[in-house]
Amino acid sequence: MPDLSTTEQNKLLLIDDDPNLVLLVKDYLELRGYEVVTAKNGREALRVLEQNLPSLIICDVMMPEMDGYSFVKRVRDNPQTSWLPVLFLSAKGQIQDRVTGLNTGADVYMVKPFEPDELVAQIEASLKQTARMQQQQNAPIEGEVSINVPFDVDLTPTEQKVIQLVAKGMSNREIAAGLSVSQRTVESHVSNMLGKTGLNNRTELARWAIEQRMI
Repeated sequence: MPDLSTTEQNKLLLIDDDPNLVLLVKDYLELRGYEVVTAKNGREALRVLEQNLPSLIICDVMMPEMDGYSFVKRVRDNPQTSWLPVLFLSAKGQIQDRVTGLNTGADVYMVKPFEPDELVAQIEASLKQTARMQQQQNAPIEGEVSINVPFDVDLTPTEQKVIQLVAKGMSNREIAAGLSVSQRTVESHVSNMLGKTGLNNRTELARWAIEQRMI
């Protein structure tokens, strides 16, 4: 995760094929002090990311050429961009749509139409979370014991999502609500990951996830 300057913290990438929505959201966010770069679809957005990294991505789901799911997968698979917080804006509001969006790699899933103030609140919360994770990653801890985990640990896609949320400081109950599963299911995933990694608790799982750039 790069060291974010104040200017970079204000730079957002907005991806949507609806020009009216882009204009409205861009104007509103710029009035709130953000610099907004736009793209019409995922393919165009990937070209933008090659030139300049924002501090957060706001992305539609249904778009021509490359949809939001495919785009976010590419973002998460690239070590240079995998840390970027992603906020989905979508007209698809069913529970399964939300679950699919979060499982794909989005950090936040908002349904259109939305309140602009809520969008700003979600952006600010995501940026603060990223800053906290950066501080936690960079701050030396006196007497800290190094974590040794087998190099060939194989986590399932669901386990990867759970450990990312654990590393973000979410409780099992919050993770269960976000993924629309039972708390017992989340506890089972955490237990399985502790067994696979040989770690002792959720705190060590979170540290390992941060050290391995899983978030």
